[in-house]
Amino acid sequence: MLKQTLRILRKTKKDVLPSPSKGFNFGACISTTNAPKEKVECVVIGAGVVGLAVARELSIRGKEVLVLDSAPTFGTGISSRNSEVIHAGIYYPPNSFKALFCVKGRKLLYRFCSEHGVPHKQIGKLIVATGPSEIPKLNHLLNCGIENGVEGLRMLEASEATRMEPELQCVKALLSPASGIVDTHSLMLSLVGEAESNRTTFSYNTTVTGGEVEGNQMLLYASESKDLGNWDGRTPLHPDLILIPKVVVNSTGLSAPALAKRVQDLHHVAIPPSYYARGCYFTLSNTKLAPFKHLIYPIPEEGGLGVHVTLDLDGQVKFGPDVEWINGVDDIPSFLNEFDYTVRADRVERFYPEIRKYFPNLKDGSLEPGYAGIRPKLSGPGQAPFDFVIQGEDAHGVPGLVNLFGIESPGLTSSMAIAEYVASRI
Repeated sequence: MLKQTLRILRKTKKDVLPSPSKGFNFGACISTTNAPKEKVECVVIGAGVVGLAVARELSIRGKEVLVLDSAPTFGTGISSRNSEVIHAGIYYPPNSFKALFCVKGRKLLYRFCSEHGVPHKQIGKLIVATGPSEIPKLNHLLNCGIENGVEGLRMLEASEATRMEPELQCVKALLSPASGIVDTHSLMLSLVGEAESNRTTFSYNTTVTGGEVEGNQMLLYASESKDLGNWDGRTPLHPDLILIPKVVVNSTGLSAPALAKRVQDLHHVAIPPSYYARGCYFTLSNTKLAPFKHLIYPIPEEGGLGVHVTLDLDGQVKFGPDVEWINGVDDIPSFLNEFDYTVRADRVERFYPEIRKYFPNLKDGSLEPGYAGIRPKLSGPGQAPFDFVIQGEDAHGVPGLVNLFGIESPGLTSSMAIAEYVASRI
């Protein structure tokens, strides 16, 4: 893929630079001997929904953009392993990136989907208190949502909530009519198409393994992903291509901190600690009609928003995700997304009692393993939730580099707002 990308880049310009005369080693043994160099204006690393939104935004502003991803296609990581929910902006501290980007991003996302024919539906959400002790938390969410500028929020008594959703059990509920669902794959496909129509180049099966600063320019080391799968961790890595970009956006999700650590001259103190929370989903089987018409969410738990009800556009009902704190993987395996996405069957035993708090008629044996996703957290067990981190040169010292750390939920909803923010500061 890199050879084809190099040919495409050289068709548009002729400023190919000579290979370095000698190699050097740093980090995890990278040797650059005989690797060709190529200038490019903007490089976006990571073709998830946020990376794609950034690439699209840069391209429609007239930038030359190259998108690199280690996978065979776009959106194989976090973007394909989530609830596909368009969030309203209720849960997040006022004036935080999460609050600001979620509220703005929701509006941008609905408009984009409507204008580009991306399947989506504004079905609304009920956040439920299943006992009196949870009512103060529900009131806090209402106040937080109002302060964040979320429209249409309304507290419901149990009787009104159960008229809307007869299978629901609760003592109170917060109605969020602005929440919805989206076909994430179709959304990403549309973002790719629009970026490509504005001269963005995509190079899949391409892994960025590190970089450094030479003079006042950043160098990126890119290799074919297949060459990294059998790497022994000791012998020098030989990049297939050295890129010299003016702008780099590190939008690699789970591996963003690991990649930042492999950039020589970057102030490592600026890289936040990484935590990983795996969440499993189970699907509802043996039912012809969905028990709910709205998204149903419990009160948030540590590390997530609780095991909730999500409906997809085909009418399938899924429950999840739960929160299971897991260890990370080494840097190169993380670049290749070699995380453990196993859905263990015994996890379902935790799901039944959690779901029955608000859906008491859930039958034994009706849940089947679905899929798992992993959230890139910046706070661990027992710690307060952390905001998105978007860093420029002033934070880490590398010219032209923008790091996106901790882009978990509501990253999908926020994607276009994040893209506008990043593009406006380049």
